[in-house]
Amino acid sequence: MDLAQFVRALPKAELHLHIEGSLEPEMMFALAQRNGVALPWGSVEATRAAYDFSDLQSFLDLYYAGAAALIHERDFHELAMAYFARAHDDGVVHAELFFDPQTHTARGVAFETVLDGLERACEEARERWGISSRLILCFLRHLSEEDGFATLEQALPHIARIHGVGLDSSEQGHPPAKFERLFARCRELGLHVVAHAGEEGPPAYIVEALDLLRVERIDHGVRAAEDAALLERLAREQVPLTVCPLSNVKLCVFPRLEAHNLKQLLDAGLKITINSDDPAYFGGYIGQNYLETAQALQLSRAELKRIARNSLEASFVPESLRAPWLARLDALPD
Repeated sequence: MDLAQFVRALPKAELHLHIEGSLEPEMMFALAQRNGVALPWGSVEATRAAYDFSDLQSFLDLYYAGAAALIHERDFHELAMAYFARAHDDGVVHAELFFDPQTHTARGVAFETVLDGLERACEEARERWGISSRLILCFLRHLSEEDGFATLEQALPHIARIHGVGLDSSEQGHPPAKFERLFARCRELGLHVVAHAGEEGPPAYIVEALDLLRVERIDHGVRAAEDAALLERLAREQVPLTVCPLSNVKLCVFPRLEAHNLKQLLDAGLKITINSDDPAYFGGYIGQNYLETAQALQLSRAELKRIARNSLEASFVPESLRAPWLARLDALPD
């Protein structure tokens, strides 16, 4: 089989996917028209033309504007189903979806509206394609910790339907330490905890996420390469990093994919995974991330299998689910 077929055949988990970031311009405009929402752009083409980002904030400005089209439970269901269809085509067996309730509740959309739509899609994807999934509530780090606690209060009646919490949005100037008490409370509730760190923020943010928030995975983490002691620690403790190569290039973390440090991190013994982040905005879903990264960095098929294995091992699922996926993976030739 050729490389594209091999990538599709890899049973893989997607661990860093913002469901709002899978809102393609065509769906954005269709939902906005259906819901009577005015968008800043006059056409699908004008929207795509705006996808020329200089940094994380320039992307977030567009991201939040587009999310205004999402209002009803049906909208969130359709959004997630469109993602799951693509994930199935890419060989995803398990997906852990980040969602940002504060983006929606600030506009008057009820917390349960978001959750109901996403959960219904998760159930439908399992029935239709056999994809398992988890929902991870992300707190927006540019807002206050108090705002995060208020969102957690909204989530409490539905806590059994949420598997973990994360931390996303603007990294610069918003260190993980800002949310230490909030994450302590989430851990008390038995939730898995992850956090974005070391994308635009310094390696010290990764250390804070590990030591203060006590996260189980680091989302992005590519700037760990700047700190030798941190690299050694991540390798020793096998902390999974959910790396998003095409996103990193689109947001100018790396000038081009050939300059990405993913292989360097993999060779250093880190538990690297490949994910798509906000695929509607960054030019590729998870299969495209695997394929283009493999080509740019000359990754071997054995290395791609290792990355897929890392994703399965780092997922928040019981061993009874994971074991058959690993068996399928092991059966693939290098």
